[in-house]
Order: sequence, then C-alpha cells, then structure tokens
Amino acid sequence: MADDKKHKTLTTGDRTIPPEGAKMIAIYIMGREYMVPETLTIMKAVEYAGYSYVRGCGCRGGICGACGTFYRYIGDYRLRSGLACQTVAEPNMVIMQLPFFPANRPGYDLDDFTGSPHEELRRLYPEVFKCVGCGTCTRTCPMDIDVMDYIALMKRGDLKGAALKSFDCVMCGLCASRCPAQITQFMAAQFVRRAYGKYILPKAGHLEKRVEEVKSGKYEKLLDGLMAMKQEDVKKLYVEREREPDLAEPGKWMPKETNNL
Repeated sequence: MADDKKHKTLTTGDRTIPPEGAKMIAIYIMGREYMVPETLTIMKAVEYAGYSYVRGCGCRGGICGACGTFYRYIGDYRLRSGLACQTVAEPNMVIMQLPFFPANRPGYDLDDFTGSPHEELRRLYPEVFKCVGCGTCTRTCPMDIDVMDYIALMKRGDLKGAALKSFDCVMCGLCASRCPAQITQFMAAQFVRRAYGKYILPKAGHLEKRVEEVKSGKYEKLLDGLMAMKQEDVKKLYVEREREPDLAEPGKWMPKETNNL
C-alpha cells in the first residue's frame, strides 16, 4: 500500500464528511487507488471517491440487490462478493461492481400453464436440474440464503419449500454469476414464488371478501370524507388512530371502532 502522506484528501462537497481524525485507508476502484475514511460501506466509499450512483441502489440497506460487488484483497487469491450497501470498505480492497448480469429470463404467463407448476419449471429453467451441489451459490449469497438447498427443493418438486426458502432473495444475481452449471437461481426462484402464490398457497377468504366490498363501492363515502378533510386533520386522525398491539395474536385483534370495517 502506498504511503498515506502522499495522498491528498478528496474534496467531498455534500458527500460523506468523515469525523475529525478519521483514519484514511487505501482502496482500489476499477483499478485506481483512492483514500477513503474507514468504517464506510463500499457504496459510501465509492461516492466519497467521487463517483455517483445513477441506477437503483436507493435503499442502502440490502433490499433492492442493485449493488452487487466483487472484490479481492491485494495479495489474496480469493474472489469475494457482497452488496455495496452492506459491505464495509477495508484497506487494500480491490473493487469492481456488477452493473448488470445477463440472466436467463424466459417469458411465461401464470394464467396459461400447460402443465403443473413443476412441469413449467422444468420447461422454463431446465438448467436447474443440472445442479452439481457444489454450494458456490450459497457461499456467494449476501443475504445468507441457502441457495443450493432451495434449488434441491425445486428438483424434488417441493415448490412451497423452495418459495419459502428463497423469500429473502433481493435478485442481485451474484449466485448465478458464480454457478458452474450456469443456473440462474434467482430468476428460477422468482418464478417458483409466483407459481406458489398462484397455484399452491391457499386463497385468503377474508381478502377476497374485502376486494368484493371495495368493488361494490362500500368505502367510497368514507374516502370522499377523507378527501374533503384538511391535511392537518388527516394527519391528526392518522396519529391518533387505534393501533394493533405489536404482540397481538394474528387474526384475533379487532378495533373498538368497527363501523368502517
């Protein structure tokens, strides 16, 4: 690593301003060395270095999956991966972000299946059944999802298990970028969750009832009344509303005022 004294601190403008006395560390972004304050995430460090994010990455908390990043440490052969919004920048980190991963995205219509959901999975994503069980996808996942396990569940026809196991996926594509069998795990998992919700998950009777009530115009008068209120009165109504207790048993709590249900 080069001598810190030879580096001039970058002008930050309205970007991250490090606390007084913050230790500066050297990182490498697309091959160029930058001095940034320690403790920043890769995302904030990249911005501190003068780059701007112009696509996605609005959450900054591991939700959208748009900031997939690969990195190595100087002198270390291992290629690592993570989300820039979660991973903390460290000295001698060599960073390259993944702007887009060309995933397998076959078209399909959930209302026009010619076979069972599992048969449709085999037709749309045949590569799923080429999984060799190496576990690279699981080791790569920044959300700590057992990707190899949900792929195994898909192969066995347990789409419910695969849908639940993959629920926390943020669609970053890092698993597919490392897979030796060329499986697009995250897209196959999205299909399975959709198919599970459409064909396997029991329908919520109370939801269907509420939809019919909305279509019948039951709440139009209530909505008209809210629209006619002053903004501060709407805020007051919202703040003072009766709230469901955090530890209430699901499906058991009812508000005292039931006229608008």
